Amino acid sequence: MRRLAPALALTLLASPALAQDTDLELVLLADSSGSISPAELMFQREGYAQAMTDPEVLSAIANTAYGEIAVTYMEWAAHQGQVVKWMRISDAEDAQAFADQLLTTPRMAFGRNAIGAALLEAAWQIEANDIDGWRKVIDFSGDSAGNWSGPPIEAARDEVLAKGITINALPILRPDDPGRAQGGLEAIYEQRIIGGLGAFVVTAEDRDSFAEAVKRKLILEISSSGMVDKRHAAAD
Repeated sequence: MRRLAPALALTLLASPALAQDTDLELVLLADSSGSISPAELMFQREGYAQAMTDPEVLSAIANTAYGEIAVTYMEWAAHQGQVVKWMRISDAEDAQAFADQLLTTPRMAFGRNAIGAALLEAAWQIEANDIDGWRKVIDFSGDSAGNWSGPPIEAARDEVLAKGITINALPILRPDDPGRAQGGLEAIYEQRIIGGLGAFVVTAEDRDSFAEAVKRKLILEISSSGMVDKRHAAAD
């Protein structure tokens, strides 16, 4: 256990049954469906790699109770694939190792959307690992809300939430998407996908703002500010 905060250390001494060994278990669940071209797929990965190695994100990690988080990066489509297996990140070296794997691993998912199945697979990844985080979060991103196979989105979401896992979302808007307006992707993700303690939506208004939206979302998820009841957190 690295850089354990003094107050937390006292809590652990008073409660020896407490099993958590890191602050956050985070699944980065990224769209790899047919609407995402190879260039767009790499653009997404570059955005996550840039965000994870950003000094502000690393500062947020350092300021958690345990001074580290555990992260995996998955791609979803008709099926799901793990691009970067579970990795503990506490400093710039760890973050760079994550980024290097992310940018060099082949595409791991193909086909049409199966959002419900993707959420359930992400939850299974959290339950099946050998890490016990104080908080457990799925960071879902995508550019549509289609669900062509597998369980319904709402049923899968409710099953995930029953496990104590929070789902946040990052909708990637197309140029003609009305966003928060009725029928827009942002509204759909808020209504049908997110849930759990402090769940929120951060929106990438266009491709150019994607990396900044990812960075903002990571900081909210990693820091205590991600636990507030704030359903909208638009990228600046």
